[in-house]
Amino acid sequence: MPQYEYKVVPAPKKGVKSWGMKSSEDRFATALTKLMNDFGADGWEYQRSDTLPCEEKSGFRGRTTVFQNMLVFRRLREEAAMDAPVEPKRTRLIATAPEPKTEPKARVEPPAEPRLARSEPAAEAPVAEAGPKLPVFMRPNRDDKSDVAAE
Repeated sequence: MPQYEYKVVPAPKKGVKSWGMKSSEDRFATALTKLMNDFGADGWEYQRSDTLPCEEKSGFRGRTTVFQNMLVFRRLREEAAMDAPVEPKRTRLIATAPEPKTEPKARVEPPAEPRLARSEPAAEAPVAEAGPKLPVFMRPNRDDKSDVAAE
């Protein structure tokens, strides 16, 4: 089913002066002809003329009903041709072998440091911080100034 888009424009109220057109009917017909030819050049097809009521303000709080003459044009929607259902392309599925599962690699531990005998007292080694070095204001222990002096 074709899909159309519509355009409604006001009909001309006055005629257009033209050479050889002496009566108001001729001038009005010339204005209407020009309007229809302009829209027809853009692909719009004239459908009908309608006279519709329109409520307008009149004075401070009053309202009156006036009648407007409108011209209705239509044309085939450009998207309608593009929106038409297109049969999907059929593709052939190619079977592929599943990827082989690999076992996770075993974690290699670094060699253990030799332990000191129990009889010997262990010397205190400096504790290395894990992760990146944080600025002083972001470290958890602000009371401990030993890290500040080391920098």
